[in-house]
Amino acid sequence: MKMLQQASRLSRVWIPGGGIAASGSEDGYSKLIRAGYLRPSHSGIFHLLPLGRRVQDKVERLVASHMEESLAASRVSLSSISAEALWEKSGRLQNVASELFRFSDRKDVPYLLSPTHEEEITSLVARTVNSYKDLPLRLYQITRKYRDELRPRHGLLRGREFTMKDLYTFDSNRQSALETYDKVRSAYSAIFSDMKLPVLAARASSGDMGGDLSHEYHLPTPLGDDRVIHCDSCDYVINEEISETATSKELTAGEEIGVWRGISKDRSTLVNVWYPRRTTLPGGKNPREYTDMDIKIPAVKSLVPDLDTAVGDAIPLWSAAVKGPSKTAARLLNIADGRIPSSLVEQVRSGVLGNLVWPMSLGSPLPSLPVTVYGGSRPGDRELNLLRTRTGDQCPECSSGVLKAERAIELGHTFHLGSRYSMPLGATVAVPHSKTNIAIEMGCYGIGISRLIGAVAEHMADDVGLNWPVMIAPYSCVIVPGKQSDDEDAISVYRHIVDSSTIGSGRLDVVLDDRDKTLSWKLHDADLIGFPVIVILGRDWHKSRQVELQCRKLGIKRLVEMNDLSRVIDKLHGQL
Repeated sequence: MKMLQQASRLSRVWIPGGGIAASGSEDGYSKLIRAGYLRPSHSGIFHLLPLGRRVQDKVERLVASHMEESLAASRVSLSSISAEALWEKSGRLQNVASELFRFSDRKDVPYLLSPTHEEEITSLVARTVNSYKDLPLRLYQITRKYRDELRPRHGLLRGREFTMKDLYTFDSNRQSALETYDKVRSAYSAIFSDMKLPVLAARASSGDMGGDLSHEYHLPTPLGDDRVIHCDSCDYVINEEISETATSKELTAGEEIGVWRGISKDRSTLVNVWYPRRTTLPGGKNPREYTDMDIKIPAVKSLVPDLDTAVGDAIPLWSAAVKGPSKTAARLLNIADGRIPSSLVEQVRSGVLGNLVWPMSLGSPLPSLPVTVYGGSRPGDRELNLLRTRTGDQCPECSSGVLKAERAIELGHTFHLGSRYSMPLGATVAVPHSKTNIAIEMGCYGIGISRLIGAVAEHMADDVGLNWPVMIAPYSCVIVPGKQSDDEDAISVYRHIVDSSTIGSGRLDVVLDDRDKTLSWKLHDADLIGFPVIVILGRDWHKSRQVELQCRKLGIKRLVEMNDLSRVIDKLHGQL
């Protein structure tokens, strides 16, 4: 009786299923729901069910082990509630206000549900760390975060409530902080390697987070919001937003110049983006044709933060603005790609406005209209790359490399923050031979736990069902007894696998499917749930004491003798 109680059994796990039919083009999120991993609660908010909770627990344990064993980080649990006053002090409140869940207490003190914890952790350290001798300090947490997404979509990939791992590091100088940064990057590589995920570590913009060094960790998938560029010959991997490409700057004919128009949200600024309609690689090879669809909008938005990216045709809105009462505030902003001839840029800069600059549909240009130009060939001008990188473009860092552009989901992000938060929030320490304290050098490092689960489901699912890496599967192996097999047979196989395996208990997670269902129903459900290894006690078990072993991901379906079963499963787990 004791042996029966110790065996893990699916009959003791709540796995709501049935009543949900598979759609014709079912994505990973739909499979998570149909297999009983989660249920939507509200828009962008989900309930995790037992199977989903097991997957998340395993992801958390794996990530936590690397934080503690590789980086000697201590685990904390910060409050989900943060004070708006802290965010005002750091200067971030207004930049992210539209995505915050905000509220006030009974004393009308403004608070928010934290989408991230830089302000809170910095404030905590500022109150408790006084000397450089207390550094380096590495603190991490795995907790729920909140973001009021305008358009929640793709299930766990972009929700309003989500679970994240945050690591915050504190060092006494920049050199030490950069050494910490490299160690964390190595730990991240090990985490994704353990899960057998083909993650790309891409150089990225730090954005509103601050700092001057960051990398994103992307899983390639057509559902991704980002585009990652990587070279087939060197280690050039970069987010498209800051990517470059090697192209010729020789343009001759005027008809080769295109202009894309945008407008600011307050309708006061018309944005003309000048770009080449045709470029070639150095040496005249591989000509490229470009249209307005190839404009790299994030690059434009970095220069015009107020750009309204939802507007398709800016001219009618601009026409109303220059003819209305607010026309005195109107201005023209011209942004030139680095491949535009300097002669044209100078014409725009000097106020020689042709039809391309001022749309003919608006009539004569306003003579006093302020004109601003970004980009050009004058000393100090910034050379801009405003066109999207394409697959087949030449790598800008090596002579032989060809670039590949693909959509991807961001699973993690590492930032070297420097003193971005420590300075305004007073996180300073005393150091030798200095009469004044210095600001602590900080880093922050995130992994989206719930997003990772959703991304893996999308990336590894097939037409049959989910397909988990063995490290994070709800169970790494399921035993499915046939109609003629009794419970003692199933328990004997269960015990043989568990007792004979050389894999540690943290990875070998066997469960017995003893539910009162037919064999065909159980096998169909096992494929949908995505158990990495399935062991079946079918007809051959009664004939020759052989089990049928299936591994859909590796395309394996074979009979295995009991004496070889644990060895075969251990070998499969090493590949999964």
